[in-house]
Amino acid sequence: MKKQRLDRVNSLLKEVIVEVIQKDVRNPNINTFISVTKVETSADLHHAKVYICMIATDADKAKILTAMQSAAGFIAVHASKKVKLRYFPQLTFILDKSLDELMRIEKILGKIEEERRSRPEITQESTDLND
Repeated sequence: MKKQRLDRVNSLLKEVIVEVIQKDVRNPNINTFISVTKVETSADLHHAKVYICMIATDADKAKILTAMQSAAGFIAVHASKKVKLRYFPQLTFILDKSLDELMRIEKILGKIEEERRSRPEITQESTDLND
């Protein structure tokens, strides 16, 4: 399958899966604060990795990921009614850790900036005195 078509299918699946999660899934462990960041479909359209991210504790993330995986069939059935494909892929949900990494980097950069501000400013005059 051409990459351009596969990209369009991935984009369409992402939109439809988000819609099904928000409107049709009624699992108390799955809240609407789940974001689908990316969908990667295999070339034969039989399998799709659905990357999700959320703001929650690690224990809650594990519970939500398990709930999402158990609801994968339900989500696939409802999504397949909205998208006409010869084969609707089997969904596998994967936790996208890019948000956690971004927050970690922001925290580190904040500490660096705080440390830079706490240091006394070096002026040209003080450097001339040392020469």
